Amino acid sequence: MPIYEYECTACKWEFEELVFGDDAPPCPHCGSGKTNKLMSRPCYHMAGSDGYVPSSGGSGCAGCSGGNCATCG
Repeated sequence: MPIYEYECTACKWEFEELVFGDDAPPCPHCGSGKTNKLMSRPCYHMAGSDGYVPSSGGSGCAGCSGGNCATCG
């Protein structure tokens, strides 16, 4: 079950959605059915020599498009 990123063409809201088929979901912000799938940006962290990736404790992930995904809160 892939999670895709979308942008609403009516209000420009970016959101992520779990998609089960080929239909684009409506915008959760304004309810418009005019949404486009976005190209996802990869997010990665450079690990130290021991393979450990410390938590940044920041308020967001560089991979988020809108700052409203489950990872960023």
